[in-house]
Amino acid sequence: MAGAALPTAAFPSLETALKHHFGYDQFRLGQRPVIEAVLKNQDALVIMPTGGGKSLCYQLPALLKLGVMVVVSPLIALMQDQVDSLTDNGVAATCLNSSLDYGSIRQREAELLAGNVKLLYVSPERLMSPGFFGLLEQLIKTVGVSGFAIDEAHCVSEWGHDFRPEYRQLSVLREKFPQIGVMGLTATATERVRVDIAQQLRLRDPLIQVSSFNRPNLFYEVRPKGRDGYQELRRQVKQHQGSGIIYCLSRKRVNELAQRLTEDGESVLPYHAGLSDDTRRENQTRFIRDDVRLMVATVAFGMGINKPDVRFVIHYDIPRNIEGYYQESGRAGRDGEPAHCTLYLAYGDVATAEYLISQKPDEAEQRIARQQLRQMVDYAETTVCRRRVQLSYFGELELLEGLCHQCDNCTNPPPIEDWTIEAQKFLSCVARCQERFGMAHVIDVLRGSKKQKIMDLRHDQLSTHGIGKDRSVDEWRLLGRSLLHQRLVDETSDGYPVLKLNAASWQVLRKQIPVQVAVPKDFTPGPAEASTIEDTTEVAQLLTVLKALRKKLADQQSVPPYVVFPESALRQMARTRPQTLEAFGQVSGVGSRKLTQYGEVFTDAIRQFCADYGLESDPGAAARRSRPARERRQAVGDTHRQTLDLHRQGLSLQEIADQRGLKATTIANHLEQIIRQGETVAVDQLVDVNRQRTIVTVLTELENASLTEIRDRLGPTFSYEDIRLVRAAWQMEHSP
Repeated sequence: MAGAALPTAAFPSLETALKHHFGYDQFRLGQRPVIEAVLKNQDALVIMPTGGGKSLCYQLPALLKLGVMVVVSPLIALMQDQVDSLTDNGVAATCLNSSLDYGSIRQREAELLAGNVKLLYVSPERLMSPGFFGLLEQLIKTVGVSGFAIDEAHCVSEWGHDFRPEYRQLSVLREKFPQIGVMGLTATATERVRVDIAQQLRLRDPLIQVSSFNRPNLFYEVRPKGRDGYQELRRQVKQHQGSGIIYCLSRKRVNELAQRLTEDGESVLPYHAGLSDDTRRENQTRFIRDDVRLMVATVAFGMGINKPDVRFVIHYDIPRNIEGYYQESGRAGRDGEPAHCTLYLAYGDVATAEYLISQKPDEAEQRIARQQLRQMVDYAETTVCRRRVQLSYFGELELLEGLCHQCDNCTNPPPIEDWTIEAQKFLSCVARCQERFGMAHVIDVLRGSKKQKIMDLRHDQLSTHGIGKDRSVDEWRLLGRSLLHQRLVDETSDGYPVLKLNAASWQVLRKQIPVQVAVPKDFTPGPAEASTIEDTTEVAQLLTVLKALRKKLADQQSVPPYVVFPESALRQMARTRPQTLEAFGQVSGVGSRKLTQYGEVFTDAIRQFCADYGLESDPGAAARRSRPARERRQAVGDTHRQTLDLHRQGLSLQEIADQRGLKATTIANHLEQIIRQGETVAVDQLVDVNRQRTIVTVLTELENASLTEIRDRLGPTFSYEDIRLVRAAWQMEHSP
């Protein structure tokens, strides 16, 4: 029975099953082939970035196959979070771990054997405990086991960034239950780690699905951390909306930052290994449930966090390696919405990290850790696209072409110069040194150093000795880093960073391809936020109402808010304002269970909001605004007509609002829509003519800027209402 699929007649297609169980209309890239393989009982290795939808790759097959899917998960908090989300979605799931008492364990085992559970989450320690294999054998004989899913599978590899020895024992699953399919899933794994995972789990001819490591919704930037680093951090935190994580290297720094931010009025909690288990668990739960906005933490805070709506991640200290940085910064924007990742660079922090590395007892570990730290510093100092550096690190050869427009180096690019001749000198020196040395030695040779090592090796007699005296050490380092990031030269990764020529290196030497280098200029901070679709005031206000409702429902069920609905679903509701169950069911993420459980309460809240603000459900508004003005001219609705009639009587915004019992912002929104629909509105009556001229001047300069950017340029004496009315009239005047 194990591994058999349900009759396909239950659902006409996998997409139908996806919509029914999870509310989504289509699969994300890479999910469908994995699900098809698992349904055929084939082994699989799934490498998908954080937020890419790994969990669905075993959750949907669990619902379409007979038996129980056994999921191995490393942290109790992580598995409980998954169980809560599935249960809220109408999926029968449970977990077995050390936090349960004897009675709870026996009750859950009975539910499993009765066939009432589709997904069972266990820790590797629980899996290997006495008696558990006996439970698995009983399940196989009765209800069946549909598969084994090993989550966070990089923990099985000693080359992974979070190796856990207990994961090595999981190969016993293949030994004892060879007939059952096994899949490993992780967000980050280099080629070396992928091979190790497959070998350690003893996967048989697995489907290997490696999705792109590119997270296009994340904006990456590096900022210098000077003496006023805290004040810069505080300004940035205030600038951001939503939840955020601030990572630090030490417990002391975590405590200091958390205390200062608290004193400055921020809602924040600390998290590090020095706190008790109960305190860490409580702080994590409060953050996940939106009781606090910020978490200041060491890297101990990470893998157990399944919070999709983190809007920003800040590394206040430099991370120790690129893989860890990718994983930690990837906690932002798991819902696919725009998010921001900032790394603060101070060379004093680099020295601290080097000291910590020197405390490692194993010299080989020290050597590898130092190389990884240097790669991290190179990333921070690079002038090329930061996304390109990340993708190159993970061996993703299909690198981005041109600018990504989602990192500081691409949005504020430094000047590009042709350094082909310098590159040829550099690569020629690597060849003359017989590809046996690192960058520092090559630069010494180029600059004609007389160091004892140079003399002993007789490298002062090489033809390349001294040919680079016209460039500084920093300039040669800049070129060396650029060649590495552009994959025009390679470097060994065994802790001895030796430069090696590759095919592209020889193309440069043969003058077949040029070398362009981005030369740094004076530091200019990148934009504070990744650009987002500008929402109207009503959308923002309704989103606030829906978030409060979501929080209330989540608290009643003792689950995180995103278990009820992800923020992306709430934002779609706020923009389309569905007021019927049929319309609500069209929202992405609303499946049959969610529709039944939450449809009435959310549509009631939306109807009440629309009644309070005189709004109608209007999913096509955005599409209409994008059409030429002549196509948008149409009769205004009754509530807008009442506002227009009062305006034509000479009343001000506030007077109209008072008479209608609405807010001035709502009246301004009515008049803005009336202007865009081609009706005549006397803007001179609403906004002083001189102030109009000032606003139009800024609109001309910042034609595609957001409302916030325009207001920032004008200053606080200009209201959003004035800007919106003048902008609407100006845009209508200049539209086709």
